[in-house]
Amino acid sequence: MHSDDEAQIRALIETWMVATRAGDVEAVMGLMTDDVVFLMPGRPAMSRADSEAAARLRAGGAGPQVDGTSDIQEVQVAGEWAFARSQLSVTVTPPGGAAPPTVRSGPVLTVFRKERGRWLLARDANMLAVQAPPPT
Repeated sequence: MHSDDEAQIRALIETWMVATRAGDVEAVMGLMTDDVVFLMPGRPAMSRADSEAAARLRAGGAGPQVDGTSDIQEVQVAGEWAFARSQLSVTVTPPGGAAPPTVRSGPVLTVFRKERGRWLLARDANMLAVQAPPPT
């Protein structure tokens, strides 16, 4: 049972990455609980509504292009709850190449909850930090 749950969670993370890259806000919103909370260094906790508003700004065409990779290092399942530990790297490219891309990377701990037979992202704590550009 746990291996099927783990596979579903890994698929959810991959779907999240693909949908984010494509600017598919509806798909991303469908992967999280109504009470989702995102935690990031130096920022207040972000709710579902905050997350959706930010995603819609990015997806509106005038926003930056977002790309990233997630290296899942661990998935643990305990009943209707699970967590994944991963290393995330996100590249944000401003529209029109107005500025160089910003790369943030670091560890992430994500908590999932099973609702109506589906795993959904419930809490996400990331420690992403801006990476210095390579020397020229």
